[in-house]
Amino acid sequence: MTSEEIRKSFLDFFNKKGHAVVPSSSLIPSDPSVLLTTAGMQQFKPYFTGELNAEKDFGGLRTTSIQKSFRTSDIDEVGDTTHLTFFEMLGNFSFGDYFKEDAIHYAYEFVTEILGIDPKRITVTVFAGDHHGENRVPYDQESFNIWHKKIGLAPEKIAKHGREDNFWGPTGTEGPCGPTTEIYVDSIEIWNLVFNEYYQNKDKTLKSLASRGVDTGMGFERLVSVIQGVQDVFETDLLHPLMTKISELAPTLEVKCKRILADHLRASVFLISDGIRPSNKEAGYILRKLLRRMIAYKITHQLSNTLFQEGFELVNKQFGKHYEEVKDPHILEVMQAEEAKFEKVIENGLKEIKKYNAIDGKLAFEISSTYGMPFELILEMAPESVTKKLDKIEFEKEFKKHQETSRAGMEKKFGGHGLLLDTGELKAGSKEELQKVLRLHTATHLMQAALREVLGRGVEQMGSDITPERTRFDFTFERKMTDEEKERVETLVNGWIQKDVPMGFQEMPLEEAKKTGALHFFKAKYPDKVKIYYIGHDLESAISKEFCGGPHVTHTGEIGSFKIKKEEAVAAGVRRIRGVVD
Repeated sequence: MTSEEIRKSFLDFFNKKGHAVVPSSSLIPSDPSVLLTTAGMQQFKPYFTGELNAEKDFGGLRTTSIQKSFRTSDIDEVGDTTHLTFFEMLGNFSFGDYFKEDAIHYAYEFVTEILGIDPKRITVTVFAGDHHGENRVPYDQESFNIWHKKIGLAPEKIAKHGREDNFWGPTGTEGPCGPTTEIYVDSIEIWNLVFNEYYQNKDKTLKSLASRGVDTGMGFERLVSVIQGVQDVFETDLLHPLMTKISELAPTLEVKCKRILADHLRASVFLISDGIRPSNKEAGYILRKLLRRMIAYKITHQLSNTLFQEGFELVNKQFGKHYEEVKDPHILEVMQAEEAKFEKVIENGLKEIKKYNAIDGKLAFEISSTYGMPFELILEMAPESVTKKLDKIEFEKEFKKHQETSRAGMEKKFGGHGLLLDTGELKAGSKEELQKVLRLHTATHLMQAALREVLGRGVEQMGSDITPERTRFDFTFERKMTDEEKERVETLVNGWIQKDVPMGFQEMPLEEAKKTGALHFFKAKYPDKVKIYYIGHDLESAISKEFCGGPHVTHTGEIGSFKIKKEEAVAAGVRRIRGVVD
């Protein structure tokens, strides 16, 4: 079977079993305790906890999805035959509907009847129980009985393992969790069925869930490798085209390096497509790490200058039919901008490394801060004899010292715009000034909508500051805007102003608000209830919708004529616009 056939057969199978097919959520999770989306259940966490109603949102208590996922813990393991950073996760979910028996029967039926795997190749594991400490969880006798008595597996094919192997969750610091049963084919784990019976609190204590749930996860690439009979995930039809292209560009490159490039190219495209931009913190740092590692490989192995372009085009061709967002041409611009900025710097950094007979944590930080090379890249590129004294703890201490110095005197807070501001709040000292600020505030919402339409959905607000004289708006974008792009933004904004579109707002629970698609900071902490200000006749079809505290004009016709006065860079990958209305 091809990966396309497997993908379709999985969703079709569970759809016929009454599961709503739900699109993948973003790699940027709504849960602020998690850096990136790591599993299919993350977007469904509020349904397991009862915060949201699955029947209302999906028309039932069963869903299935193929989720974009990313695990940072595997970055340094990439290069072998199994590890990946970005991967897809197949899953089926029950929110208080079916439980262990149906979940196990569905999984076995799909594996044996749809995928055609011989039952003789299958073994499974169940939870052996945990009787230590306060969180005592019993042996999962029920799952054992289902596998043995209902499915017909011999007892010797059902292994019992402890908490480390057969108890899953939660994602983040708290959430649903429970015992698992795992399915193996030829001793390779392909599917993990989690039975969410408990909720883990922040203090690690467990309580029983009022409504039990099922959360399953099956790594797509690993499954495809099993079905296609290859030992190497990079030999599947998901990744082999990238490996072939890299081999054309660099025939003599060792296979480990080819795998790293194939993984990092695909992962970078998906991260950027979800709005992540290279930076020195959080998910942006992960992206920068991947890009700079590829740039370093390109320099050291004298690879083709078309690596990013051809890699992007292949990922687009391979995955664009399933994920429209990877088709955005601005993705390649982000990659090439990072390459243009740092290729020479990294080249100089590699030369600097060669000067030393020994590199410790302090020196590594100096090289990192001067040449933009992550710790892991220094460790990878320097000879082993040079890095014997290289200690990551010492490196991180130096990094923290640098952070504390940089933060001195700086403060950011929430203001009237409802988003993270650079220099404070909406500023108005009189009723006359307030009217001007309201006009500029609403114009800023229109401008962000126009920027995303002209420059791509990857544009994200980084800050704003609005006075009676002007709006100042910072956003993610890798290059200077062209005159034509600025003119198109102005034309869109003024067109919406001339249509005299109404401005409205709705107040709703935070989780419900996030599902509307309204713009907001993913990592920001919002109250339990938020306001969404929208420009349009209703929230669903609005030109613009954002989490915002207000205030605004009532109709866009009150704004006046909008004009961009200046557009400039304020940081790597961040642009600033100053706009006025008259």
